[in-house]
Amino acid sequence: QVADWLAHPFEDFFGDTGAPPCAAAVRLPRGCSGRGRGQKQKELSPAPESSRAPPQKRAKPCAADLPRAKPRRARSRRQDELPWVERYKPETQNDLAVQKKKIEEVETWLKKHVFQRQPKQGGSVLLLTGPPGSGKTATLQILAKDLGLQVQEWTNPLSLDFTKEDLRNMFDHDSNFHTFPSQAQAALFQDFLLRANKYNKLQMLGESSENDKKLILVEDIPNQFYREPDSLHEILRRFVRTSRCPLVFIISDNFSGDSNQRSLFPAEIVEELCIFNISFKPVAPTNMMKVLNRIAAAEASMNREKNYALDRPSLELLCRGCSGDIRSAINSLQFSSTKDCSLEKEFWSKKKKSSTVKCEEAGVSKVRKRSKCDTSEDQEIQAIGGKDASIFLFHALGKIIYCKREAVSEAESPQLPAHLSRHHRDTLLIQPEDIVEKSHMSGSMFNLYLHQNYVDFFSDIDDVVRASEYLSTADVLCSNWSTRLVMESYSAAVATRGVIHSNTSRAFAHQQGGMGFRPLHKPQWFLIHKKYQENCLAAKSLFSSFCLPPECLQTELLPYLAMLANPMRNQAQIAFIQDVGRLPLKRHFGR
Repeated sequence: QVADWLAHPFEDFFGDTGAPPCAAAVRLPRGCSGRGRGQKQKELSPAPESSRAPPQKRAKPCAADLPRAKPRRARSRRQDELPWVERYKPETQNDLAVQKKKIEEVETWLKKHVFQRQPKQGGSVLLLTGPPGSGKTATLQILAKDLGLQVQEWTNPLSLDFTKEDLRNMFDHDSNFHTFPSQAQAALFQDFLLRANKYNKLQMLGESSENDKKLILVEDIPNQFYREPDSLHEILRRFVRTSRCPLVFIISDNFSGDSNQRSLFPAEIVEELCIFNISFKPVAPTNMMKVLNRIAAAEASMNREKNYALDRPSLELLCRGCSGDIRSAINSLQFSSTKDCSLEKEFWSKKKKSSTVKCEEAGVSKVRKRSKCDTSEDQEIQAIGGKDASIFLFHALGKIIYCKREAVSEAESPQLPAHLSRHHRDTLLIQPEDIVEKSHMSGSMFNLYLHQNYVDFFSDIDDVVRASEYLSTADVLCSNWSTRLVMESYSAAVATRGVIHSNTSRAFAHQQGGMGFRPLHKPQWFLIHKKYQENCLAAKSLFSSFCLPPECLQTELLPYLAMLANPMRNQAQIAFIQDVGRLPLKRHFGR
């Protein structure tokens, strides 16, 4: 059994060295059995010819007697069982589906903080952000290999060893679970950074000290830091003071609004520790198509009997469904290429047939044909393994504000009566409700961003009046807190369609009116709401003797106190009354 167990690894290790047949199999399990070393040496030492008894029966053949083709066959079988993401992972920079500019930025930072580091310079932290599957980890690993850097990666421990006394203290009725594994993970993480920063690699014979360059990679952040970011900040402050190697964090963005980057690395910590941030973008469809074509061609040449070769339209549909995630696209390609899955083959045939028929039926124009195909494909189910389509917030706002339209002939568009002719518009190329849904924001929050930015894209004051009326109506729909969750989708539909319809300078496809390109901004409501909360807390603490709610203090009492010349107040109260209780009409009123 030991010979069978050690057959493959030791054949690969020793090769054809001319060693005795079972030397490798007998040499390794030293200390594994209950017998002592002396007994083993006694058994393995060669006995004199006269004392050797003739072998009565040949034992089970050892590993070296087996044919050499078996390990290669097993190795090729293991290679075939690997996922395509692992089998075709990029090996060089040319294999990466990442923008060349991003690769150069990461490479420049690594060279600066590894090879050009000053002797007394502290630690440096790099933050790689971007959507999942955008090539962040692959870029770092390939650049580290090209630069000769040793990567020490942190992984969260799956199980922790606790004694019975620790478990008894954890589950005691007086315990509040403060010593549960989360704190142990944070302590292990801090110890990992200290050890990775303190000890160098062992120098082998013939190696130079220049090869002892390393970086620390953290992609799996302990869960405790999401609840208590301050503990992570303290560890990073200590690391920056005492470190001798760079630290790289990789964080994947999500579209749900709760950004891990903002909670773990707020702006003040980024500025204090000089954390450099490089943001990756989703993989472009052209780069993704090159990777998928290369993988499909390689699989078609090697495993033609197992895999089903997809044509170019199917690959394009697969790219469109993965939303720039190259890892998801490769997994979907592997699943879609399996010949055993008859359901998958039937799905692709129906998909291609329906899209082809719909494109052929729409024979008005090339633009018309393309938009019809895109709309029909968006309305159908996505490709196997396709992700939910997501749009970044400002991209979604641009689609609403610029509101691209499609030219329609008079014969196809319904004619409005004469008294409603001013409402005639060309057909929109977008569905506003879908845009709001794909932005992964609530309707009221999307309306805030729209209200902040819509004015710069209007050229007629009457259009602004109509758009503001629609936004006011949308605000009224969400005014009741008991029905807000139900009415938010209707409110967003009224706001977006109202703003689009009110902009007469973009009513038709041939019109390129409006104010051109304008930058988009965050709503001032956030700053005003923050100032309002601070004023409420300050008023409640400074004028607690009046026993009034903060709203009454600021709107009723403080304007009255500002008109009095009563010296019976401290300096903090006087400053707050002058700031809140008096409305300066001579300067621009910004509240």
